[in-house]
Amino acid sequence: MTASVVVTGLGVASPNGLGARDFWQATRAGRSGIGPVTRFDATQYPAKLAGEVPGFVAEDHLPSRLLPQTDHMTRLALVATDWALEDAGVRPDDLPEFDMGVITASSSGGFEFGQDELNKLWSKGSRHVSAYQSFAWFYAVNSGQISIRQGMKGPSGVVVSDQAGGLDAVAQARRQIRKGTPLIVSGGVDASICPWGWTAQLASGRLSTSDEPDRAYLPFDAAAQGHVPGEGGAILVLEDAEAARRRGAAVYGEIAGYGSTFDPRPGSGRPPGLRRAIELALADADVPSGDIDVVFADAAAVPELDRAEAEAINAVFGRRGVPVTAPKTMTGRLYSGAAPLDLAAAMLAIQEGLIPPTVNVEPAADYDLDLVTGQPRTAEVRTALVLARGHGGFNSAVVVRTVD
Repeated sequence: MTASVVVTGLGVASPNGLGARDFWQATRAGRSGIGPVTRFDATQYPAKLAGEVPGFVAEDHLPSRLLPQTDHMTRLALVATDWALEDAGVRPDDLPEFDMGVITASSSGGFEFGQDELNKLWSKGSRHVSAYQSFAWFYAVNSGQISIRQGMKGPSGVVVSDQAGGLDAVAQARRQIRKGTPLIVSGGVDASICPWGWTAQLASGRLSTSDEPDRAYLPFDAAAQGHVPGEGGAILVLEDAEAARRRGAAVYGEIAGYGSTFDPRPGSGRPPGLRRAIELALADADVPSGDIDVVFADAAAVPELDRAEAEAINAVFGRRGVPVTAPKTMTGRLYSGAAPLDLAAAMLAIQEGLIPPTVNVEPAADYDLDLVTGQPRTAEVRTALVLARGHGGFNSAVVVRTVD
């Protein structure tokens, strides 16, 4: 029998809340964390809004020796991991070091480290590293710093598939637990709000240039014009269900199903792969489409991508056949941190029986989606589907469900 893998801890660093409790209170209330960029002067750029994590002071959470060797993204990830382990009731020092691993996702992060190296390059006589070296550092550090700090020597890795990576990392963690590692820290935290990172994101052509925080990020709305970038994400503690039961851990829910696909090349005439990813995840979880109580949408806010997502959801569930929500309208798209944050929201929605709203959006009628807008919706939530797509054609879907 295949081992069940459950989530026992959540650590959240989000633009609308530090910590899982604050994040959920803001999300259920429809409180947004999107506003003008403050981490650098963005007035000269076409896009000037972002979802920034508020009130985070690394010195309050981490030893001073770690600060010189880490950037903002890594500090957020380290602190979110501390919170997730505390929430799970796990003390790494009490467990065998090879029984714990770290598998996270990364995407746009590392730019801040690269920005710092560019600043050093521009300073006369300073040593510097190449952009290639800076990105190699960022890929390694995302899981490496966590594993070193926590003494975790089990399976470790970093998954890079843009926004889909957050789900892919959790799926890889589930595989490793099923192979015998009792506990894996997974998820993702991203941050790239700096001039170099901003320029790279603008090159995608998908950033909203609106200066109005309430009208800038509008997925499934006729006025959609691109997304607002954000920073943050969520770290999850995943465990073998039997091991979690033996130690008396509280369980948020089960990672029940996963599917991933890659879109065909443009102009091939073949359909996008999101529908197939959904079907694979449902089959993996062995649940019919009618058992899904809510879909957490990818919500690109690019008309053709919104259309493709709506068509995939409608093809599987029927028109207006399932409640759909996109709480990331309160945070911006957090790249590899976005889907883990949606997984955290799905777990909290299951606990409370409440679907969080998609704020500011007036859904276009022709998408035929039952989009939860304005206010949260009370509902029995036992099984949820989380979707994520990465730039370039990545599609991933994860089914989470309650554990009786």
